[in-house]
Amino acid sequence: MIEIFGSLPLWILLLVGIIIVLIAWKIIKFALKILLILVIAFLILMGLDFLNVFDFIQNIMTNFL
Repeated sequence: MIEIFGSLPLWILLLVGIIIVLIAWKIIKFALKILLILVIAFLILMGLDFLNVFDFIQNIMTNFL
């Protein structure tokens, strides 16, 4: 049996390494989803600003108040 770091078998290190890689992949996948949502929201806000929607709402609010 191959042992690394004293009495720790190699198969335990491989198992721990696989678990760490799977957890890291899930975290990265979640972060990419959040990034995609933020980019889409930012693009929508840029589009609304380009169409002067916020100026229109501001003018309506100042005229009624």
